[in-house]
Amino acid sequence: MEFKKYQHIERFGTDEVDGIELGECFVFPKLDGTNSSVWLDSEGNVKAGSRTRELTLEKDNAGFYAYVLEQDNLKQYLIKHPTHRLYGEFLVPHSLKTYRDDTWRKFYIFDVCIDTEGDSVEYIPFDIYQSMLEEFSLDYIPPLAKIKNASYDYFVKALEKNNFLIEDGKGVGEGIVIKNYSFYNKFRRQTWAKVVTNEFKEKHVKAMGCAVLEAEKMIEERIVNDFCTSAFVEKEYAKIVTEKEGWQSRYIPELLGRVFSELIKEESWNFVKKYKYPKINFKTLNALVIQRIKEVKKELFA
Repeated sequence: MEFKKYQHIERFGTDEVDGIELGECFVFPKLDGTNSSVWLDSEGNVKAGSRTRELTLEKDNAGFYAYVLEQDNLKQYLIKHPTHRLYGEFLVPHSLKTYRDDTWRKFYIFDVCIDTEGDSVEYIPFDIYQSMLEEFSLDYIPPLAKIKNASYDYFVKALEKNNFLIEDGKGVGEGIVIKNYSFYNKFRRQTWAKVVTNEFKEKHVKAMGCAVLEAEKMIEERIVNDFCTSAFVEKEYAKIVTEKEGWQSRYIPELLGRVFSELIKEESWNFVKKYKYPKINFKTLNALVIQRIKEVKKELFA
């Protein structure tokens, strides 16, 4: 295995992450340290990198490689999982200096990946890699929350909950990172989003672990939950099977289009009445309908 640069985190609201909030998202604290990675080479040697290059003891980055070579638990983890690559933040003083004294010069893992061919990697979801890291007592960044179909306002509120590693009374952290492990953007890239805190608040908000943040469901999600039921999806699927005298994967685009079309034709008046003439983003509604179809007919997308 050779050095692989970590992906660029896109600002929430840009084309690169359009729609990332639709589905299950993990909201993580964003640390203000130095981006780092650790892996094993083909001979079983522990290697380390900065954001842009492989490190050596002669050309280190804030002493990270020297630090890595002293961490036996990192090596033992990689020996057990030799195809894994660990990305994280080595916490050294940068712009934000309000972290607790006991948090500096430690490696906080934020992504665990399986190495693949070329420059790409396969991201392992947090729910899976958490226990793998804990087995070796490795530090990692825990999520502030897990939320389905969040809004921008929700993410702004999450900023106020980001006091991870921050000294009491010293405000909040640099920002948050949003990860939807099922999301691929229109360029077919798996990309994360970020919301950065522009001004750190003086009021300390105490929240450790996975906070419970209340968020009202968006109107499009309510419509899908109420009207795009499993029975509704199955009905349109059955129509196609009958018409085509069987099912083939090439009918998937037709299924996606028909469910959305029939939802609009059959149920529009009902959700207009129920929700008192709501303002609906039909692009969002379509994305959530597709998500519901994939949930109901998982076998078609396996």
